[in-house]
Order: sequence, then structure tokens, then C-alpha cells
Amino acid sequence: MDLVAYLPIALMLLLGVGFAAVSLYLSWMIAPNNPTPEKLAPYECGIVPLQDPVERFPVKFYLVAMLFVIFDVEIIFLFAWAVRMEEFGWAGIAAVGIFMLLLIETLGYVWKRGALDWNIARRERYRTVVAPEPVQEEAA
Repeated sequence: MDLVAYLPIALMLLLGVGFAAVSLYLSWMIAPNNPTPEKLAPYECGIVPLQDPVERFPVKFYLVAMLFVIFDVEIIFLFAWAVRMEEFGWAGIAAVGIFMLLLIETLGYVWKRGALDWNIARRERYRTVVAPEPVQEEAA
């Protein structure tokens, strides 16, 4: 196959990039640039913020979000394997078995490390390690 067959694809790519560049340049040239304090203020859902947030999102929130993305991508790999399962045969089943063992091991490690626990202070298993209850002595 020669490169002439790719000419329409290259032409469409060139037209798309050119249109995007020209549109951005024209909007930059034509649009007025007069920022005011109201325009520079943060805007969220139509509510004007009257005060700073009380607290920021905890790091655990982002950790759980990243773990969700990682496990979600692994499920995509499993779906792709399931579509072609018959073509891979027993070697494919063995490979996915190893993959699943590593996936379950990773989930167990993350769970054991406490990355999925949100209210550590309220959990019974952490009270004896982190914040033991004060011992009250009985009167004799």
C-alpha cells in the first residue's frame, strides 16, 4: 500500500488543526480583554463564595479516587480479554488468573493498610492501637 491512500486522512487532520488554530487566534484577537474583580472571582454553581472553605478535602479522598481509577482500568483489561476469551485458550485463562491474583492481592494490601477506611477513630480495631480508652481504677 502506498502513501497516496493516506492523503485524505492527512488532509482532514490538517484541516482540523488549521480550523482549531484559526478559531483560537480569531477569538483572541476579537474578544475584549477587560478583567474586573467580579470576572476574576471564583465562581461555582451560581453561588458567590462569601468565605473560604472550612477545610480542604483530605488526602484519603484523593487516594480512594486514584485507587478507583486504577481498579477501573484493570476491569477494562478484563473486559477486552473476555471478548476474545475463546481465541486465547488455556494460556489466556492462566494469564488472567495470574492477573486476578495480583489484583486481589493489591486490593487486600490496600485494605490492610487502611487506605479505604474513612473514620479510623470510630473503628473498634483501631481504638486499642491508636487511642486506647482510659483505664478507670475501682475504689477499694
